Amino acid sequence: MKWQWTALILFSLTLLPAGLAMLADRVPRRLRARLVPVRARGAAFLLIYATAPANVVPRLAGASPDTTLAFTAAGGVLAVAGALVLGVATWRTGRVS
Repeated sequence: MKWQWTALILFSLTLLPAGLAMLADRVPRRLRARLVPVRARGAAFLLIYATAPANVVPRLAGASPDTTLAFTAAGGVLAVAGALVLGVATWRTGRVS
């Protein structure tokens, strides 16, 4: 259980602020050229971040194995959606970073 709390805190401290800043289009000028399109990347970061709470919270709450499995599957769907958003966004611009 200690590792689940650690992972949740780590993802909350790294991906959540970065995703929110990118979604709000607040990126330093020196990184703007590398992160085109910024808002789509922010949405992808938030979708990938949403995987961690969807996977950890039911386990920490002591939910049944079926509920945990359903939330883990939902987290996987969120991660795939984030990867698709990122892929489509970079495909549209023609840039690979």
